[in-house]
Amino acid sequence: MAEQRNIQENKMGVMPEGKLLASMATPMMISMLVQACYNIVDSIFVSQLGENALNAVSLAFPMQQIMIAVCGGTAVGMSALLSRALGEKDFHRANQIANTGVFLAICSAAAFAIIGLLLSKPFFLAQTKVEEIVTYGTQYTMICMICSFGIVAQFCFEKILQATGRTFCTMVTHLIGAITNIVLDPILIFGLFGFPKLEVAGAAVATVTGQIIAALGAIIFNLTINKDIHFSTKLIRFNREIVKDIYKIGLPSIVMQSIGSVMTFTLNKILIAFTTTATAVLGAYFKLQSFIFMPIFGLNNGMVPIIAYNYGARKFPRVKKTVFITLITATAIMTVGVVAFETIPDKLLLLFNASEEMLAIGVPALRIIGIHLIFAGFCIIAGSVCQAIGNPNYSLIVSACRQLVVLLPCAWALAQTGRLELVWFAFPIAEVVSLILSAIFLIKTLKKAKRKMKDMII
Repeated sequence: MAEQRNIQENKMGVMPEGKLLASMATPMMISMLVQACYNIVDSIFVSQLGENALNAVSLAFPMQQIMIAVCGGTAVGMSALLSRALGEKDFHRANQIANTGVFLAICSAAAFAIIGLLLSKPFFLAQTKVEEIVTYGTQYTMICMICSFGIVAQFCFEKILQATGRTFCTMVTHLIGAITNIVLDPILIFGLFGFPKLEVAGAAVATVTGQIIAALGAIIFNLTINKDIHFSTKLIRFNREIVKDIYKIGLPSIVMQSIGSVMTFTLNKILIAFTTTATAVLGAYFKLQSFIFMPIFGLNNGMVPIIAYNYGARKFPRVKKTVFITLITATAIMTVGVVAFETIPDKLLLLFNASEEMLAIGVPALRIIGIHLIFAGFCIIAGSVCQAIGNPNYSLIVSACRQLVVLLPCAWALAQTGRLELVWFAFPIAEVVSLILSAIFLIKTLKKAKRKMKDMII
């Protein structure tokens, strides 16, 4: 076991940064791309039922964002602590962190189930009175929330695999979950091969089934392959110190993504005052952007354990070089996204069975929104670096400023002109502010980390 640990430590602390990042991030980027594919496929199939069905899934997105925010933030905090503990060779603490993360996952799943049962319909009634949208949306949200134990477990156990350098295993679990979803989507939505036609509810059942299967795969990999972490029922409990440390890192991420939920909900309210088609365009945009952002998140997930490990091992040059390589790669990926949004927005929207009205609204919208992508990759990576090495509040400040202080007020002010096409400019305006703040905070974080690591060596 000690030999296996040394191999793990040598890989994270010695392998050339570019090669290490590629080995860590490539499997995650592939799995995230597959995740994005099934997100888009999900909406493509649903859109065949009509614009109201697509709107229902789009308006459900803020509730899903809250769930993902809690799962993701908790998992990010656990993963960063876990990598740091392994870098410091504190294996007992690493086991405590992983098992406490499992406890928090169990609690989260129970809370989501209750929220989904009680609040799904009121949530939709607060957004629209269109009966078909409310019915479809309530069914979709309730199924996803009540069966959230799948996505909660998937986040938790995949992050443990990532933190110990086993990103290939994470890619496999993502693949089996995504493929399951893609295969089940048309079968359950349209009632193929003798299955009942569940329509939008079928999309939800396909989604949670994929998540549960992916979670089972991640659990099996941890129990059979991941020898760096040991799970014990005695350790799966509330540990006040570790929970505090996890949320010290993860809470800003939870708040950031929850802010995103508030932003999406409020923006939907602004857009639906023009026409429900505008909210369908926004929903289509979020699905399309996931195809661009998901590889960035995969790159990000590969970077964070490297940063955290080498920070714990007091190797600042490796931290700095990893950050630089990641930023360059993220910007290159986002450039591809910008080109797609600017050159073929009509073809992208037609994936969602877009009507003439949806094309008329959506083509200029995608071209305007697409401008901000060129800066977004830098902001995502910079925020994660701050989180991974101990300055999570910086990410929170950037997110709050971008979405609440700039984007929503701009969108509301531009909506007062009565011109829907102007509302979309809120996205690039907000991203410029985010870029400036992210650059300032990243520089401060790296300087502080360098000083701290020197002090630790002395």
